Amino acid sequence: MQQPQNGQQQQEEQPDEMERDLAEDAVWKRIQQNTFTRWANEHLKTVGKTIANLETDLSDGLRLIALVEVLSGRRLPKHNKKPTFRSQKLENVSVALKFLEEDEGIKIVNIGEFLNCNKY
Repeated sequence: MQQPQNGQQQQEEQPDEMERDLAEDAVWKRIQQNTFTRWANEHLKTVGKTIANLETDLSDGLRLIALVEVLSGRRLPKHNKKPTFRSQKLENVSVALKFLEEDEGIKIVNIGEFLNCNKY
């Protein structure tokens, strides 16, 4: 049986290493999601709300607004209480983020800031 050459052996090891890194990333992301969800729910329980899934439960902006209100101790400006359209959901998220930036002084950084090499 022929022994694999050094370069060939490295190529075979590389996918295994990449798969291991991806698996570790997935585990780390799941831990971060669970940690943030538990933290958010600890605060949201004071207003009778919960988050089960970060991706879906924050999408209409209502739980995000509730969380920001609990953390800041202030009521946010008018928003859509029963958003059905995408535009209403976007408005709600925008209300929360605008409040954080303008009223609480928290700089919201988006991907464009990094691409433009802006200091934040």
